[in-house]
Amino acid sequence: MIRTLVVALGLIISLAPPALAERPAKEYFGAVRQGSAQRAAPFGSYAKGCVAGAVQLPQTGKTWQAMRLSRNRNWGHPELVDFVKDLSRKAARQKGWKGLYVGDMSQPRGGPMLSGHRSHQIGLDADIWMLPPKRLNLTAAEREGISSISMRRAKGAYVNNNWTRQHHNILRAAAKDPRVARIFVFPGAKVQMCKDEKGDRKWLRKIRPWWGHHYHFHVRLKCPKGARGCQNQSPPPAGDGCKDAEKWVRDILSPPPPKPAPKNPKPRKPRGPLTLADLPNQCGSVLSSQ
Repeated sequence: MIRTLVVALGLIISLAPPALAERPAKEYFGAVRQGSAQRAAPFGSYAKGCVAGAVQLPQTGKTWQAMRLSRNRNWGHPELVDFVKDLSRKAARQKGWKGLYVGDMSQPRGGPMLSGHRSHQIGLDADIWMLPPKRLNLTAAEREGISSISMRRAKGAYVNNNWTRQHHNILRAAAKDPRVARIFVFPGAKVQMCKDEKGDRKWLRKIRPWWGHHYHFHVRLKCPKGARGCQNQSPPPAGDGCKDAEKWVRDILSPPPPKPAPKNPKPRKPRGPLTLADLPNQCGSVLSSQ
């Protein structure tokens, strides 16, 4: 493990290996303000890794705005930035949409975040707001204060009146992109899309029900070709996944009884924050790179 790491205020300090192993990695990654001067490469898995050579999504483009700029999470692998720009242009063709409001992507060098997500660590995840943009000239202050809107009712079993065909079309466009591995959205939205889609249904396989995800949907890209240090998530199960989403909805409406507790449960060790020792070896050089 290397001894020099970039930390708060751009200082470089030397730490002995024991100190590296004990301090949470999020303290290092959350302090760095710029990407590393390296060839773009994701290392590790979506929830345990980092990204070299990340690029920043410009704060404002013709068809997008990055939100919550104070978080400095509008960074990603170049393929993610290109994907977001492409999807925003498709969204801008939808009635009532100027483009996209883009939420969290990754930190400048990926890695664990000081707050929020467990994933978004290798520059291949992006949260897209459900709020249709009416303006793309929001100030930095407005981007901190404005909120997205929820699409769910009945705790996520159904969509509400905010849901539109345009949401369906944007999600479909994202899922049909060959770079995309999966998209997380609340169960009621998946079931609604299954009901409404009358054409090609293959893309529905990538739409995966998950808790939350009613103010935004979460896009996850596949590892780029040739990225040897990147670990793909297992592919979604075969089929369109609609029956699985229906089960999620049934369980929301009529929760199954809790499983009986084991008679002699083994005590679980609390999961602590990730340290540099938990991450791929390459993440040390990603942090120390200028």
